[in-house]
This record gives sequence, structure tokens and C-alpha cells, in this order.
Amino acid sequence: MYEDKLHEECAVFGVSVNSGEAPGITYNGLLSMQHRGQEGAGIAVTKGNALLYHKDVGLVSEVFTKEVMSRMPESNMAVGHARYSTSGANTPNNVQPFIQEYLTGRIAAVHNGNITNGAEIKARLEPLGLDFEATSDTEIITALIAYHTVQSGELIHGVVKACSQLVGAFSLLILSGDHKLIAIRDPNGYRPLCLGENESGLVVASETCALDSTGFHFVRDIEPGEIIVIEDGRITFDEICLSSARRGLCIFEFIYFSRPDSVIDGQSVYEARFNMGRILAREHPVDADVVCGAPDSGLDAAAGYAYESGIPLVTGFVKNRYIGRSFIFPSQAQRKNAVKMKLNPLRPTVDGKRVVLVDDSIVRGTTSELVIQNLRSVGAREVHMRISSPPFRHPCYYGTDVPTEEYLIANQSSVEEIRSKIGADSLGYISIDGLRQACDQCRLPFCTGCFNGEYSVPCAPNVKGENK
Repeated sequence: MYEDKLHEECAVFGVSVNSGEAPGITYNGLLSMQHRGQEGAGIAVTKGNALLYHKDVGLVSEVFTKEVMSRMPESNMAVGHARYSTSGANTPNNVQPFIQEYLTGRIAAVHNGNITNGAEIKARLEPLGLDFEATSDTEIITALIAYHTVQSGELIHGVVKACSQLVGAFSLLILSGDHKLIAIRDPNGYRPLCLGENESGLVVASETCALDSTGFHFVRDIEPGEIIVIEDGRITFDEICLSSARRGLCIFEFIYFSRPDSVIDGQSVYEARFNMGRILAREHPVDADVVCGAPDSGLDAAAGYAYESGIPLVTGFVKNRYIGRSFIFPSQAQRKNAVKMKLNPLRPTVDGKRVVLVDDSIVRGTTSELVIQNLRSVGAREVHMRISSPPFRHPCYYGTDVPTEEYLIANQSSVEEIRSKIGADSLGYISIDGLRQACDQCRLPFCTGCFNGEYSVPCAPNVKGENK
């Protein structure tokens, strides 16, 4: 069953420094991006000309215990990955990095995104003797790179040739046994990727918050279609090697996925969300007593709504931060109470009040309905829901687990019908134009296909990547 929140595929992190601390730096970088994926984690490091790795299902801290970290060798290069699985089995086979050996070397690869022509590429490679054990696009990408590296005799050429055949989203890091760290971003720029440095060397990460957390300062974003090769803590090759007629950063990086302290392609995530709330207040005003956000994704937009409207901002919920993924619901009644286990309404702030509730999205509507019921159960007189994304009407094919259209409440129902189903007194979504305005500092245009069906790369409805 689909959850009523979206999930993003994963986080990638790579480092090349002049000390043996690369494994620990990578661990800390992945911890800071745990929000991007909580189902698996892995790190690969260089040791001499060999690549050593450890990966498993679980949170970063569960996979990399003190004992595991104590066994990892000192190394000056590493890549790491934190994963969320969209629909396939969450097994160690599908956890990254993927390691590929070929005639002249060995590589480890980590990937954020979805490749929509992965099945076609796999069908071309299997007759050539390449074996596949997982259901991940990353395994296919790694095998394709190895194949073209053998054909061309040079790793960088192999990476460029392989990536030129990929359709879809990829922010990709490759670590080679000959001590190269290669970063490449798809020509559409769907997924973020940035470069940081300090006196010890360079890192590449999905978000700038990982640079801050590991003691590196932001240098710049990796450009769409750009490949960067890092050796001994410095860039040795840099080129725009892939092109596209149309660019489109996933707009949900600003709505939900990224941490608010990150800056993506020139746009502060916090400022974007605050602006979304301000624009929501202008587009959908309401007479109310208090504004509150649904933790954590609605808090910044709620602050913006309160600022623009002049309605006081209050804490509407207490969040249980210690449930993790282990809470079980043995009966239907307990499953219905799951929202209260995670988000319990705070009676003193909402009792007798007309409440504006701000959240980032409505996917299926089930969670919104329960949250509104819970607010009413502690005395909320009215609940007016405001959403900082437009209505979800179409699936995503590029690394977000937006379900098929029959599961999307906005694809099946009008705004008024959704309002009635979730039990809100009023319901307002930000417009697509308003959303773009909120993110107007971003250097890239956006992919808004999940809202209006206009994808940056046309994709047949039955073609979806296999990054499961």
C-alpha cells in the first residue's frame, strides 16, 4: 500500500581528501542526508588498487555500527549512498554502491534518479554475457559503463558513452580502483549535485547540508550534463559532455525532499518554502485564529502563511521522533491511530480555534483526513487546509515514488470533492505559477510533470525506471 507521503530515491556522497578519513567523512555526509532515504546504506572505499565496500538494509547508523566503522580501512577516497526503495523488495542486493569488475579495472557506482530506458539497455547487455542480480537502474548503469570502458579503453570515455544512452534522471558518482572519483549529472538536471572543498580536498553531494555537516564549504553546483573527474583531492577533468533541449529540476526538491538548510541550484530551500506559504496566503486567504504546519514538511510554509496573513503561528502538533520504522499496527483500530502515534495534536493551541493547517502535499488523502479528525478531536472549531504544492494528478518517472494515477486523489476528484473527503472546512492549493514564483532564485527551470503532465523528457505512461 502506498503511503500518503512522497519519498525520494536516495542521497549520494563522494570524497577525495589527503587523509585517511574518507570513510568517516562519507558516513557523516550520509547521516546528514538520511531524510532522502531510510531503507539502505552503503560505502565503498579505495585500498591500494582495490575497492572495498559494505552495504545493507537499514538506516545509516544501523548499517555502519561502531564495529563496522572500526573495520573499515583508512582511505582517502570513498563514495556512499542512502536509499529509499520505490516498489521492489528492500534487499541487500538492491542496496548501493554497485561494484562492477571488468577486464582492466573495477568501479563502484552510486546513483540518484530513475532511468526510463533501463529495461531496454539491460536487454541489449544480457546477450553480451553481463549478468544482473538486482532490480536497480544503478546496476544497469554500472554494467553499461564497464562495457563501454572496455570498448574504448578509457574510463572517462566509457562513462560519457554510457551516460549518453541513458534517458531519465541521474546524479551519478563513480569510484575507480585507479583512484578516480567521477561525478556526472544528467543533461536535464532533474536531481541536485554539488561540489564542496576544504584544505583537505573535495566532496560531491546531493545537498549542500552534507557539505556543512562534514566541514566543507560550497563551491558550486554540478551543471546539467557536466562530468567532473577528481584525483588526489583536485579536479583533473571538467567538461559539459551531455546536452538536452530542455532542462527541468524536480520542483519537489524545494517542496519536500531537501533539507531546509540546503541551497539547490542557487535557491535556498527554506526561503522557497517560506515564500510558498506567503503566496498561499495571498492566493487562498481565510479568516482564522491560528496557523500551524504539519511537521516537518509544512512548518516553513506555515511560517510564511502566518507572516503574510498576520495570523498567529502556533505549534499544532507534538511529533514523536523515536518511532522510526519499527512501530507495528496489529489491528485496524491501531493502524488508524498511527497518525496520532507520530503526530499528536496540541490541545492548548487549537482548542476552540479556527485553524489554518499547512502541509506540503496530498497524495491519497488518507493522512490528511486523519490529521483533520485529530485536530477536531482536541477542540478545533474549523480546519482550513492549505497545500504548498499544486494538486498531484500524474505519476513521476524520474526518481519519486508518485503512484499510478488511480491512487492520486487529485486525479480522481475535484478540489471541492477532496475537501469533502478529508473533512476540511476549506482547501487551497498553491498554483503552479505561484510555486515557480516562490522558487524564483533557482537557476534552472522546473519539471512539473506530476502536476500538469508536462515532463521535461516525454515518457510513455507504462515506462518507469527500475530503481527499486
